[in-house]
Amino acid sequence: MNAADRPPSSNFIRQIVEQDLAAGKHRAVVTRFPPEPNGYLHIGHAKSICLNFGLARDFGGVCHLRFDDTNPAKEEVEFVQAIERDVRWLGFDWGDRRFHASDYFEQLYDFACHLIRTGKAYVCSLSAEDTRAYRGTLTEPGRDSPYRTRTADENLALFTRMRAGEFADGAHVLRARIDMASPNLNLRDPVLYRIKHAPHPITGNAWCVYPMYDYAHCVSDALEGITHSLCTLEFEDHRALYDWILDQLPVPCHPRQIEFSRLNLSYTVMSKRRLHELVTGRHVNGWDDPRLPTLSGLRRRGVPAAAIRDFCERVGVTRKENVIDLVQLETCTREALEQSAPRALAVLRPLKVVIENYPAGQVEWLDAPNHPQRPELGSRQLPFGRELYIERDDFMLDPPKGFHRLAPGREVRLRFAYFIRCEQVVTDPVSGEVTQLICSYDPATRGGNAPDGRKVKGTLHWVDAAHAVTAEVRLYDRLFSVPDPAGQDDYLSLLNPQSLQVLQDCRLEPSLAQGGEARQFERLGYFAPDPDSRPGAPVWNRTVSLRDTWAKVAARG
Repeated sequence: MNAADRPPSSNFIRQIVEQDLAAGKHRAVVTRFPPEPNGYLHIGHAKSICLNFGLARDFGGVCHLRFDDTNPAKEEVEFVQAIERDVRWLGFDWGDRRFHASDYFEQLYDFACHLIRTGKAYVCSLSAEDTRAYRGTLTEPGRDSPYRTRTADENLALFTRMRAGEFADGAHVLRARIDMASPNLNLRDPVLYRIKHAPHPITGNAWCVYPMYDYAHCVSDALEGITHSLCTLEFEDHRALYDWILDQLPVPCHPRQIEFSRLNLSYTVMSKRRLHELVTGRHVNGWDDPRLPTLSGLRRRGVPAAAIRDFCERVGVTRKENVIDLVQLETCTREALEQSAPRALAVLRPLKVVIENYPAGQVEWLDAPNHPQRPELGSRQLPFGRELYIERDDFMLDPPKGFHRLAPGREVRLRFAYFIRCEQVVTDPVSGEVTQLICSYDPATRGGNAPDGRKVKGTLHWVDAAHAVTAEVRLYDRLFSVPDPAGQDDYLSLLNPQSLQVLQDCRLEPSLAQGGEARQFERLGYFAPDPDSRPGAPVWNRTVSLRDTWAKVAARG
């Protein structure tokens, strides 16, 4: 069964939704995906996207895309555009349900004034350092702020002046009045608003007080009629605050917050802060570097959206935190590309072959299927002439036992073509490096079989020298050399020095000159054209190898 045909698996969130609908709590499912526009989305966000949009789709509901744009100092239009692009690429669409927390700034402010009037919020003038000291610890209760007893009128006046821009950043904050002795630190009079004199990408300079995430998020959910507010486990302790705020306000509904485990992936980092550090420190080449777990990077690398959706489905939705082995994503990628990617011949480290008994100037055109299991994809014509390129690793002067490729005096099959035999080896007189092979071919073996029944053990891929396309090929590997770099303070020292190898002067079959779709380079792996490609200078990225080479390395170790 193809991944696209696989029904969605049941999980505890799906069961909650089914029960709520059966009990008549909701007439329709309304979910939301609420990213902060301060960076690019990564594979962890893909799990949330698939979950929120998938639940809405499967239960006939809707899913909103809502930007949590409450911190203007870190938000950029570039990030908004990248988020929209990535969500659509994954196969989801929000229709006319695109919102921003900033859409509700006036309502959020009015609700904050309601909290002040009802004695549930106050303006605090403690410094940030003193606020932390008054908060207490996990084992010691906090202390009331000396400003906690301000009257409602005093607080409203101060909050109004905060909005009017009369105070500097950090001079005051608006805090909820809950319980400074609560064992849940999130309920110890959390900050609801802070002063930040910074222009907002949408509202400009209209505001200089901005709501905190915990306040803006739950109120935005309620205003939009969200039925199930899905978030990752780090927000579990925040749920009490989510519910407290909504219980104090005359909001149209009270959504249910449900937490699930986030997606952690081995051999990479998912922290937005660390991704920022990798990009701004130029340890990678931008947010769409194919080594990053960003959706833009995975797309540029050539990972199909279907593979990511399949991966998120296989990982499942649980409440148990764990780290998913990168092998699982690579497996989903191989399976998707095995079905969709046409085949092609490419030589990454070329070694020239001259077939001495092949007529000079003659060119044959050999028919090659584009996909061995999908005849509907048709075939292509491969040129074959006197001079070819084979992979340098496919030849050895003194081969060990078990090496079934080309060697002096040995015969191999060329894919779709003929048997050839190595007759002579040309080496560099100074370095001794093999520079050329003189071979002979058997004209009777066209198509790859010998009429006399003789067998050869090796089949090599090749490219005709006269028609070959010269290209750059980038071989991408794991960004880090250890499975859990996220748990290390010195994570930058764990970067894999072999995460990118750039090969120049690679030789590709003519059909690859124009780029196009992802391909399987036979015997080498799956590759995708890179946006850096130019007319006459194609660039291809290795998406994934044909096998899990890292597993073999680990087994040998």
